[in-house]
Amino acid sequence: MSARLQAVAFDVLETMMNLEPLRERLEEIGQPAQLLQPWFMRFQRDSLALTLSGDFAEFESVARQALRTDTGHTATEADIDHVLAGFGQLPAHPDAQPALRQLSEAGLRVGCLTVGSADNTAKFLEQAGLAPYVDHVITAAEAGTWKPAPSVYRVTANRLGTSPEGLAMVAVHAWDCHGAKRAGCLAGWCERLEGRYGDVFTAPDVSGSDLVQVAERLRELPSD
Repeated sequence: MSARLQAVAFDVLETMMNLEPLRERLEEIGQPAQLLQPWFMRFQRDSLALTLSGDFAEFESVARQALRTDTGHTATEADIDHVLAGFGQLPAHPDAQPALRQLSEAGLRVGCLTVGSADNTAKFLEQAGLAPYVDHVITAAEAGTWKPAPSVYRVTANRLGTSPEGLAMVAVHAWDCHGAKRAGCLAGWCERLEGRYGDVFTAPDVSGSDLVQVAERLRELPSD
């Protein structure tokens, strides 16, 4: 039986937000640009570890600790402040705006579900011209846990005025789509980051080469 799509929530980090400019900030504090990927992976791993152990920490605290570790404790706190400040100035991927716009104009409620901070996410949406198409921003801090805990997707559905069955999660991370599916939601996966969907994860309802194609295919699902 097909669920009736009423709302769509977009992941922010890497799905809509382009992290690449952070490489320059890393170089400005004397670290290699190549540190970006392992740092972000450590941040994600540590976030998931906190979730699995039943704990929670703010985005900045986890990102800061991960960067301390990955720089071999050579970065000063001022250095780390400089890198983290970059999150409020990052650009959007070019497919984000047209994807959000078409879903909003189709009458679907649109939200962002992010492990990032509320302030940085608000700055990002405003500077990237995405804010007019976003009804709500839901953070891990608001939900009290990190993705992919089932409750974070259910909190998001509630904030967007629907049941989990009426919410679609959109992400470039297969694990995020898997988490949404396990919570009873729909999922749309964009292949831009990972190339192929991991076969260990529950399959998404739609997929596409970019966010625009994912949005188009979500619109083809039954909706109220």
